[in-house]
Amino acid sequence: MQKFDYVIVGAGLAGASAVKGVREEDQEGSILLVGEEEEFPYNRPPLSKDLLLGDKTVGEISIEDEAYFTEHEVELELGTEITEIDPDNNLVTNSRGESYEYEKLLLSTGGSPRKLDIPGGQLEGANYYRYLDDYRSLSEGMKSANRAVVIGGGFIGSEITAGLNLNDIEVSMVFPEDYLLERVFPKELAAVVQRDYEDRGVNVVAGDKPVRFRKESDGFEVKTDQGKILQGDLLIVGIGISPEDDLAKGAELKVFDGIEVDKYLQTSDTDIYAAGDNAYFPFTDLGESTRVEHWDNAKSQGKLAGRNMAGAEEAYNYVPYFFSDLFDFGFEAVGEVNSNLNNFVDWKKKGEKGVGYYLSGDGKVKGVLLLGVWGAKGDARDLIKSEESFTREELVGKIG
Repeated sequence: MQKFDYVIVGAGLAGASAVKGVREEDQEGSILLVGEEEEFPYNRPPLSKDLLLGDKTVGEISIEDEAYFTEHEVELELGTEITEIDPDNNLVTNSRGESYEYEKLLLSTGGSPRKLDIPGGQLEGANYYRYLDDYRSLSEGMKSANRAVVIGGGFIGSEITAGLNLNDIEVSMVFPEDYLLERVFPKELAAVVQRDYEDRGVNVVAGDKPVRFRKESDGFEVKTDQGKILQGDLLIVGIGISPEDDLAKGAELKVFDGIEVDKYLQTSDTDIYAAGDNAYFPFTDLGESTRVEHWDNAKSQGKLAGRNMAGAEEAYNYVPYFFSDLFDFGFEAVGEVNSNLNNFVDWKKKGEKGVGYYLSGDGKVKGVLLLGVWGAKGDARDLIKSEESFTREELVGKIG
């Protein structure tokens, strides 16, 4: 049986970043990085952005290549699933029955796409978009497609819809909310973005949901709850992810909407850490525990988890951001951007450029959305970290 100082389960951004964190503190310790996909670690955001638009190739989205892992003496087990953790004996076991002993273990397993429990929900060819192979399948289908149906009105569904539209494919998108990105955007901004989609020819089916998928000779048929029939050569579903916490549950770690960790990203077992989309962590500056499913959080959490496994003992107090491009609208968002919070937009140019503020009941800034306002993430973080209370009038003109 092989023994490693550090075993990292999950070879996405958080896992690859953990390697860098370990090596900052420990240049000699043995590292095993295990991933279920056959791919070397890659960045996920381009799957629904740059790759669809032809701005990048698959070869340009890798986080690090094989040479990096060789240079830093990392053993890779790609295309390998870890099926069990034995925390009493510090062992992990893969689907081939092979076990590895660890000193410290990181669970950076991310999340898996939510599936629709409807007739036809598991049809072959229905693309639950998450992985590089999903992009490859979509890219191949786009070569001959004229129409597509996209399920989901969040960022993934919206980005895929924009990419398909810009590739001259007619798109119908279905989501249960009244407006596109309604859970994130202030209503006035959501309405502006949705109008832009409709002006570009997207058939936006809001306030509805699919109740049946059916395979037709020439593609897919989607029936909605309100009785609409939509047809497409392609069917893509982007309705969010569920945290991959089955290994943690099997090891009887504390789990709540992901794997519970403390400020050091340590689970209820002191030899096991978690980072990325699957980690439920104390978000210090928001004063609450939460889970964040964004690139920047996976990168920063993964690196710190690696450092802490190697003995750094540093608290995670970073305020992550995420970004998106939806046709001509470019966004960066810092902190908690949740439309259930008190919110408003400080428009710099109505309908085109502005700053969205998300406030607690006592006026503290919990999140900031930057629409076409660049270079201001630091200012947004400072406002959130200040924990000061503001009136709407005091915030107008504060950023940008």
